[in-house]
Amino acid sequence: MVDSVSPALARRISLSAQGFGRIAPDTAGLRQVRGVVERLGLLQIDSVNVFERSHYLPAFSRVGAYDRALLDRLAHGRHGRLLEYWAHEAAFIPRELWPHFEFRREEYRRRGSEWGGWLVENRTLADWLRHELAANGPMPASAIEHDANERRGPWWGWSDVKRTLEWMFRVGEVVCIERRRFERVYALPEQALPPALLGEPPAEADAVRELIRRAASALGIATEADLADYWRMKRPGVRAAIRDLEDAGELLPVEVPGWTTGRRPTPTWVHRDARRPRRLEAAAVLSPFDPVVWFRPRTERIFDFHYRIEIYTPEPERKFGYYTLPVLVDDDLVGRVDLKSDRKSRVLRVQSAWSEAGAPADTAARLVPVLRRAASWQGLDEIEVVDRGDLAPALRAELVAS
Repeated sequence: MVDSVSPALARRISLSAQGFGRIAPDTAGLRQVRGVVERLGLLQIDSVNVFERSHYLPAFSRVGAYDRALLDRLAHGRHGRLLEYWAHEAAFIPRELWPHFEFRREEYRRRGSEWGGWLVENRTLADWLRHELAANGPMPASAIEHDANERRGPWWGWSDVKRTLEWMFRVGEVVCIERRRFERVYALPEQALPPALLGEPPAEADAVRELIRRAASALGIATEADLADYWRMKRPGVRAAIRDLEDAGELLPVEVPGWTTGRRPTPTWVHRDARRPRRLEAAAVLSPFDPVVWFRPRTERIFDFHYRIEIYTPEPERKFGYYTLPVLVDDDLVGRVDLKSDRKSRVLRVQSAWSEAGAPADTAARLVPVLRRAASWQGLDEIEVVDRGDLAPALRAELVAS
C-alpha cells in the first residue's frame, strides 16, 4: 500500500529538504554557506542586480546575512569548490559533478546546438583560442578580443571570439572558473580541474541516476517532472533512474491528495532521508530562481502560488512589479515584494508589497525583520515602502512601529 502524505506535510517536507526551519546563526560563516550549496546541489546564476544577484540569495534566505565573499571563495578561482555549467540554467555546481554532465556535453557536440554548427565551421579559431589559453592561462573573452573581431548578428554584440568560447564552454573544451564583473573567465579543463575529474566519465545512466539522487534529496518530495526539471533532463533517462532508486529503497512512492494527472494521482516519491516535520518556522524572501519556486508548475502544485517574474513584461502590463520576490512565512508562500537596493541613496526600496489570499494577519510583522536583515546585508541604512500593493500599508505601519 502506498503511503499518503497530506498537502501540508508535503510543503513542510519540501521546505525542510531545502534547508528551511532551522535556527539561523547570528553570523553565517563559510561552513553555513557551504552547507547551503551542498544541500541544494547548485545555484542558478542570473545577471539582474536590482536587489541582489540570484546566486547570492539562497544562502541569505536560509542562513541570514553572510559575507558574499565567502560564496565567491567557493565559486571562483582554480581552487574553488564550485564550477559553472549549464546544469539547470547557467549554475554553479560542485566540481565533482563535472564528469556527470559529459552526456550533456556530448549532446551539444552531437546536435551542433541551435547555434548552427558554429564550432565546426570555426575550428581554426577554436584551436587558436585553446593555444592562447594554454600559453596565457585563464582569461575572459574581452582580454582576447581585438579589432579584427567584428561584432555582428543577433548575438547581443558578441564577437566571434566570445561566440566561439561560449560554444567551447558548452561542449567542454573550456570551463568557466569564475566571473569578473559578471564576465566569464575561461580556462582549459586541465588548468582548472584535478586529474581525477578528467578521466573516463561515468556512463550516462549512472550519471543521471546520481543527479536524480541529489535532486530527490534536495527536493524531499517530488514528481517525475520535478526531478527532471532540477537538472533539465529528458524524461526517459529520469524515469529509468527513478525506477533504480525506488528498487534500491532510496525513493519511496507516496500519494498526495490533490496532486493529480487527469483523474489519477500523480506518481510522487519521498526521499528516504527526508524529514517529515510536524511544524516548520521560517520567514524569508526568495530569489525568483530559488529551487523552491523555479519550477513554476511545482510551485503552484505545492503552494497554490502563481508566480511569474515580470522583468520582461512592459511596465504598464506588470501586475506585481519588476523584480518581485516570493515571501515565505512558516510553511507557505504568503505574498511577494518588489525590492530594489538603491545603493546610491543607501535605501532598500519596497516598490510594491502584496499578500496572498489567506495570508496570516501577522505577515507584515514577520516580514519586517527579514527586510531589516536584507537592508543591513546590502549595506543600506533605510527602508522605504511605496504605496503599491495590498500589503504595503501594513508593512509601512509595522516599520514605523518596530
